[in-house]
Amino acid sequence: MDHARPVSESIPAALHHSQIIDLTTTGRRSGQPRRIEIFLHYDDGQLFITGMPRSDRTRDWIRNIEADPHVVIHLKQSAVVDVNATARVVTDPDERRPYIEAAARRWRRTDIPEMLEHSPLIVLTVEDHADHQPDQ
Repeated sequence: MDHARPVSESIPAALHHSQIIDLTTTGRRSGQPRRIEIFLHYDDGQLFITGMPRSDRTRDWIRNIEADPHVVIHLKQSAVVDVNATARVVTDPDERRPYIEAAARRWRRTDIPEMLEHSPLIVLTVEDHADHQPDQ
């Protein structure tokens, strides 16, 4: 990373590659921040998060997003900064397919039908990042 580059210029560059991040959602019942570590995907100009297939339950972070789509992406690799975003849970099979296939390629998985049916998927829209500050 070019350390001379201002934070506002480093955010788009940091967002435009797949990486491990922390994600903060708002607890649907408690209203308290809930932070998890998860993998952020970047593919064909789109940020998204998916996970391993589980048919036995819906993950809490997905339920939190359904209740309140405002999230914080905590970048912690090439840039250390918090980025506000809006998350959208994607359930339509046709819309899910390109995202799930991209994740499967990255993870070298071959169980795409199971992933399509049981993996969580959210698409992220980053809010204007001009006012973001480095994570303290």
